[in-house]
Amino acid sequence: MQHDVPTQLAAPAPARAPATRRQQITAGVRDSFSAGLGIFPLGIALGLLVLQAGLPWWLAPALSMSAFAGSLELLLVGMLATVTPLAAVAVTVLVVNFRHVFYAFSFPLHLVKNPLAKAYAVYAMIDEAYAVNASLPAAERSAPRLLAMQIACQTYWVGGGLVGVAIGSALPAPIKGLEFALCALFTTLTLDAFRSRREIPSVLLAGASVAFALVLTPGVAMFTALLLFVGLLLARHALAARRSAQEAADA
Repeated sequence: MQHDVPTQLAAPAPARAPATRRQQITAGVRDSFSAGLGIFPLGIALGLLVLQAGLPWWLAPALSMSAFAGSLELLLVGMLATVTPLAAVAVTVLVVNFRHVFYAFSFPLHLVKNPLAKAYAVYAMIDEAYAVNASLPAAERSAPRLLAMQIACQTYWVGGGLVGVAIGSALPAPIKGLEFALCALFTTLTLDAFRSRREIPSVLLAGASVAFALVLTPGVAMFTALLLFVGLLLARHALAARRSAQEAADA
């Protein structure tokens, strides 16, 4: 004799309550911790470089507030110390920070509705903020979390610069070789690029750009190399797109 076994329907899992504004801000600050491990020491290097270049101490926080871009600020210290022409400074700012234009295509600025808050989100869209945000699931992103993470990152940078100024003022003699900090940063980024075979052509193009710039315009080699590299990257992208279109047409 067969008995019907009553089936018990599993109770639906309770819906997860949306995070409060305070929880989102806390999460944003927590997101910034990993980036802060790199931002704070570089800020210290900036403060030390400002003093060792013979520039006033307040230039460190002033640069960190007006031009929130680590690699560019380290470059500007040397350019200000050597009284580089304004046109050269403008070209450097344009070329070094031009990559941020492409960040805007996938950075979730649409989450920020307030015009002033959105303007700050654009201003504080540094490499570290972009990388941290890209690692988050789309469902967990929000305007308070994004802005809290960006404000925290800038706090690390400004605070590191002030700590560097304080350390530089207390040291009896300047630290030799500190100006190599920026070069060491880009060397590390280059080594990371070598680990991916897909990026090796870009590294080779960068080396070719530097070689040509040193031969053609040794006085302004950096600017020429940057412009050549951007042009070569655009050409590489066009060729890759054309090759993909050709393969799709043949298939």
